[in-house]
Amino acid sequence: MEIPQDVAKPVINRMRRAHGQLAGVIKMLEEGRECEEVVMQLAAVSKALDKAGFGLVAGTLKECMRTGESEVDSAKLEKMFLSLA
Repeated sequence: MEIPQDVAKPVINRMRRAHGQLAGVIKMLEEGRECEEVVMQLAAVSKALDKAGFGLVAGTLKECMRTGESEVDSAKLEKMFLSLA
């Protein structure tokens, strides 16, 4: 199933921000920063990626419902959504 651009664009933007955050976490590790600081930033990256995944599945599910896609596609989306949990 193809991902509509209006769904993909905000997900891509969120993933780019997470990419920048992850680069920051790597730099923190290289600089020998405190464990608590690193873990806190790593958790933020993880949450950002989770939100990107949920946004992708939710947006695609909405599109399937709008266009009347088959039940099989809805089942696939449900499986993808649950894999993010």
